[in-house]
Amino acid sequence: MPELPEVEALAGYLRQRAVGRRVDRLEIAAISALKTYEPAPTAVAGRAVVDASRHGKFLDVLFEGDLHLVVHLARAGWLHYREAFPATTPLRPGKGPIALRVRLDDGSGFDLTEAGTQKKLAAYLVTDVAAVPGVAKLGPDALAADLPAFAERLRSRRGQVKGVLTDQSVLSGVGNAYSDEILHAAKLSPFAITDRLTDAQMATLHAATRQVLGDAVERSLGQRAAELKGEKRSGLKVHARTGLPCPVCGDTVREVSFADSSLQYCPTCQTGGKPLADRRLSRLVR
Repeated sequence: MPELPEVEALAGYLRQRAVGRRVDRLEIAAISALKTYEPAPTAVAGRAVVDASRHGKFLDVLFEGDLHLVVHLARAGWLHYREAFPATTPLRPGKGPIALRVRLDDGSGFDLTEAGTQKKLAAYLVTDVAAVPGVAKLGPDALAADLPAFAERLRSRRGQVKGVLTDQSVLSGVGNAYSDEILHAAKLSPFAITDRLTDAQMATLHAATRQVLGDAVERSLGQRAAELKGEKRSGLKVHARTGLPCPVCGDTVREVSFADSSLQYCPTCQTGGKPLADRRLSRLVR
């Protein structure tokens, strides 16, 4: 799933390439992806791209006249920028992975695509970003929150730190991958309970959040959209590295699996050398 660094980089790429171009047309291929009906997609035609930004993990493309295309890429969504489209034939609904396409006046543009069968990519065409339900519920941005705000938000929601850190209403922008990386950098168990964290642990967690996300943003900015996924994988130390040696201590990276996701961690770095056998049964001291 694209998280804060990748969405920030996608917004940056659109600012460089698309801002100043006018929209030829907005085409919808997956009817279910567009969650709004007013304004209509035809309202975008002829408007210039003014800016591109981010709200947590939501991408926001701003057109002149204060019209926003706000997109949540979900787990399998992505943005593909095209210097030229192979044909001007309109998209056929229900054909292929493309959810929607924005054609610009110089022949370039971008597709929003979603792989797999669980179609959860969501696009909203709005004049007020706060009208997007997911944006309205976002907590403070994970990179913008200072230590007092960060600590207050995490302690406001008692639970395992992995789950609280990825709760977008608590802090926005962190997902499954970077939460694994942040907790590894902070040397914290993913099952540590938020309201039991000491002030020193909270300060370390805050510093790790800023370091991991900041480093990922720095690596990602300037990359082409097609290169971002590889850049993300190259910077990961524990996430999606089950069975490989931890680059910090050499211990084997372990995994805890859930119904539709998993987490990865290093026992030596994070849990005193003790493996977490199961999220529900583990009685590891937090």
